[in-house]
Amino acid sequence: MEQQQEQKVPADLQWLNALANLMDNQFRIPGTSFRFGLDAIAGLVPGAGDIAGMGISLLLFGVMFKKGAGPLVIIRMIGNIILDAMVGVIPFVGDIFDVGFKANRRNVNLLQQYYSEDKKRPRTIWSLLFIFAVILLIFMVMIYAIWRFVAFIWGLF
Repeated sequence: MEQQQEQKVPADLQWLNALANLMDNQFRIPGTSFRFGLDAIAGLVPGAGDIAGMGISLLLFGVMFKKGAGPLVIIRMIGNIILDAMVGVIPFVGDIFDVGFKANRRNVNLLQQYYSEDKKRPRTIWSLLFIFAVILLIFMVMIYAIWRFVAFIWGLF
């Protein structure tokens, strides 16, 4: 299994790195160090640009997930994608946020850092089960909170 990871990681990281650069850092405003990518440009088209940017982010995430990233790295990547998508739908504010936040670059950097550490990698199924358990726990807490809120309101009457 380790031999398989050693063969896959460098080529996949190069491809992911190039795609993240295209989406987040491809262009520079002349005379400045200010960089932006296709994600910021596509975001100027209401709705369609945000969907396209989210699609690329999910593609990057899917490749990263298949590589066997650990559950905490996956949760951080999902958080970056969700934050980018949520703020990205706000007109003008989302476009400015896309230029500064660079979710794709952050996710590739997370994965590069994860693979630079010499640790045993969990199997993807364990990461998936962990994430499912966290989502289930959050869902249960939300249901409990709603139930307590309804009980509180009921008690007022």
